[in-house]
Amino acid sequence: MRNAGDRLKFIKPVEPELVLEPPVSDDWFHEIKYDGFRTELIRDWAGVRAFTRNGHDWSKRYWPVVTAAEQLKAESFILDGEMIAPEPDGRPNFHAMHSRMTWNAELLAYVAFDILWLNDEDLRQRPAIERKEILWDLIKPAKGIIQYSAHVLGGGAEFYEAVEKMGLEGIVSKRQGSSYRSGPSDIWVKTKCWEYGEFDLLGIKREPGKETVGLMARDGKYAGPATIALTKAQRERLMARVRKGQPPAGVPTAVVGPMVEWVGPGMTARVRYLRGEAKLRHASVQDLRDDGT
Repeated sequence: MRNAGDRLKFIKPVEPELVLEPPVSDDWFHEIKYDGFRTELIRDWAGVRAFTRNGHDWSKRYWPVVTAAEQLKAESFILDGEMIAPEPDGRPNFHAMHSRMTWNAELLAYVAFDILWLNDEDLRQRPAIERKEILWDLIKPAKGIIQYSAHVLGGGAEFYEAVEKMGLEGIVSKRQGSSYRSGPSDIWVKTKCWEYGEFDLLGIKREPGKETVGLMARDGKYAGPATIALTKAQRERLMARVRKGQPPAGVPTAVVGPMVEWVGPGMTARVRYLRGEAKLRHASVQDLRDDGT
């Protein structure tokens, strides 16, 4: 129980579990996964503060959003959401985040998707869909620097397909009747969209009983692993390029081992991978091309 005069404390956010397909049950609702920085806005008797997903106070960096949140009609609240750098069409531009935080913070926007506390009431045990209604009542019309994460009930597969066609990162699905539970959880799941790209194949890793894995690079930098399901012709072509020796420059020592064989320059792979990840994740090689001599 809080004592009078105590400030509201940061609450560790829910961490959605990554899945490869969205839930299809009508027990779920679905939202766009915004590509930005997870941010918690807290208002109490001393004003509004903005915290990162790890609890660091970034109020000064997000001062325009903090100022806007001061205008919301509530004595106290805790909001969960994403700080984004929106383009004119509303799409988040993650690559613009750092420059806007430094030079143009007024061009940031906060997309709120949950409310954990309102006017001295802890809302975390309320159903997720009910918390969304409470959130909307607080921040509507939510068209300015503080925005609202709209949702759809059910129809996860169709919603995911629409988001993928829009070129967005993915979706987050939440159980309608779930409470808010901090940390890793399967009551919220995220489904990322697929991306396709060309990568240089540096080497292969073969272990008994496991899939062959290719070590990929892009623009001279190691990008991560991708599984390879080879036809016989592809396998013969690839094995002709395998060589002994030292790994190429820039390959992390952690991926170098006795099971790894290096491939001569000129092997290019078309890879399917999850959109919005720093390194290749759940990646698979779709095709191989030999541009070497």
